[in-house]
Amino acid sequence: MRTLSFPDREIFWPPADELTEAAERIRARLGDWPAANAPWRICLIAPDEPRAGDLIVFTEQKAGAPGHTGSLDHWLANGAGVIEAASGDVTLRLGEVRYALESAGPLAEDWLAALAGFLDCGFEAHDALVLALAWRDGDETRADDAWPVDLSRFPRVAGLPAAPTPAFPRCPERLGLYPVLPSADWVERVLDYGVKTTQLRLKRAEPDVLAAEISRCVTAGREHDAQVFINDHWREAVAAGAYGVHLGQEDVHTADLQAIAAAGLRLGLSTHGYYEMLTALHFKPSYIALGAVFPTTTKVMPTAPQGLARLARYVRLLEGVVPLVAIGGIDGAVLADVLATGVASAAVVRAVTEAADPAAAVVALQQKFA
Repeated sequence: MRTLSFPDREIFWPPADELTEAAERIRARLGDWPAANAPWRICLIAPDEPRAGDLIVFTEQKAGAPGHTGSLDHWLANGAGVIEAASGDVTLRLGEVRYALESAGPLAEDWLAALAGFLDCGFEAHDALVLALAWRDGDETRADDAWPVDLSRFPRVAGLPAAPTPAFPRCPERLGLYPVLPSADWVERVLDYGVKTTQLRLKRAEPDVLAAEISRCVTAGREHDAQVFINDHWREAVAAGAYGVHLGQEDVHTADLQAIAAAGLRLGLSTHGYYEMLTALHFKPSYIALGAVFPTTTKVMPTAPQGLARLARYVRLLEGVVPLVAIGGIDGAVLADVLATGVASAAVVRAVTEAADPAAAVVALQQKFA
C-alpha cells in the first residue's frame, strides 16, 4: 500500500494544480489503505466524453451552466456521477440512485481535495462524499491522523421520514456474542448454552410455520432473560411481543417503524458504510450493525467487505452514541482482532451452526469477550 498514489494520475479535470497539491497534503494524513477498486476523476467541467468513474461537480455558481439539465441523463447513462453543491446542500447522483446530504456547516474550501483523498482510500463515492463534507479547512495540519471522527461535523441525510416517537427502547451497550440462527431449534439450543443475545433469521416459511417459530423464540428469550431479535419479519415480531427486530437499510422505507417503536420493540439496523450509518442514526435505533467485516457466504452483500481498518474508524465515530455490532464472516480465528477495534459485540453464523461441537464453540467464542 502507498500513502500517496496521485503522481502521474489524472484526478481532476481539467488539471488543477492547487487542488491536486491540497489533495496530496490531505491524503498524506489519512493513513495507508488498499488502492481504490475503480479509476475515478473529479470533473470541474463536464468532459466531452464522460466515462465510468467520472464525478462531474456543479457548484451553486455554475449549476445553471448551459446544457447541465439536458446533459444529466447522458452523463449518468455513460456511468458518470453528478455532484450538485449549493449552500451546504450536496446531492450525488449515480445512475438512478440519489444521495442527498445537508452539511453541518459551511463547506471547506478544500472539500473537493478531501473528496479526492477519501476516494483514493477506496471508499465508494457516496461514503467518500460524506467524509469530505465532514472535513474542515486545515484538518490535515492538526494531527498525523486527520480522519474525521467528530459526529457533530458530519452531514445529515436529507429527505428521510421522521424518526418514530417515542424512540426505540435501548438495549445493552455491550451485546456480546450474537449468534444469527436459522430456526427456533437453534435459538433454544444456543440460549441453553448461556448466550444472551441472538437473532432468528428465517427468510422463507409458510405463515403458520413462521408464527410458530417466532413464538418459540420469544418464549425462549423470556425464559432465559435474553435479547432475541427477529430478522425482517417485523409484523410477526410485533404480534408475538418479541424483544426486538433487525432490519436492512432497504426496510426503513417500507417497514412501519412507528408501529415497531409503539409496540416497545428494539430495532437493530444493518449498515455498510458512512452514508448508511447516517441514515440509520436518523431513526435512532437500539443498535447498529457494521458489516460485512469479512467476506461471507451466508447472504449476498451489497458492498465489498469493510475490513478491520474501516471497522475501527466506524467504532471511533459511533462508540458511546449507539451500541454497535460487527457482522460478516466472523469466526473464532478473527474474533479477537474484531474486538480489538473496540466494538463490543460480534454476530456470528457458521462459527456456531457449522461447528462440530456447537456447545464447545460457543464457550470458546464467549471466552474471547472475557
